[in-house]
Amino acid sequence: MATEIVLASASPRRAELLESAGIRFVVVPGHIDETPFPNELPAAHVLRLAGEKARDVAGRETGRFFIGADTVVVCDGEIMGKPRDDGDAVRMLRKLSGVAHEVITGFAVLDRGQGTAVSRAVTTRVFFKPLADAEIAAYVETGCPLDKAGAYAIQGGAAYMVERIDGSYTNVVGLPLCEVVGALRTLGAV
Repeated sequence: MATEIVLASASPRRAELLESAGIRFVVVPGHIDETPFPNELPAAHVLRLAGEKARDVAGRETGRFFIGADTVVVCDGEIMGKPRDDGDAVRMLRKLSGVAHEVITGFAVLDRGQGTAVSRAVTTRVFFKPLADAEIAAYVETGCPLDKAGAYAIQGGAAYMVERIDGSYTNVVGLPLCEVVGALRTLGAV
């Protein structure tokens, strides 16, 4: 396995997923503006940010392969990133209550040695059960929603809120592992 893989993300969940696949890497978070462009579609948004994160870190760190990723939740056309505060988390969870939404993760794997990249947006459809206000308040009180797209973590305290998913579970966690490992293989990183 190559040891020149850099994960351009501060997400412990993304790191855990890569570790679970036996990938050796180092973590160097990207520092970019994540504000959506006007009229930017969700898949284009996450693909742009994933590429910018990978390029940002590649421009200042050693390594050959750089993995950038970004995840959003989309419900009724609204792109939901991380909530601004507890009130925003409550608003998001109320909107998700009892309805289906999409989780879209864009990833980019940049091969600095060859000057090539593989990128893709992966979509998973998630179905939430109807949530009582007390459930939402208790979950928000844990602090967990504040650093999660759409204000929830399927792998944590919000697992019971999810009735079912159509698509990749790891995508909802924050990194579509099957597709990312496939991109790393395509580029010769693993």
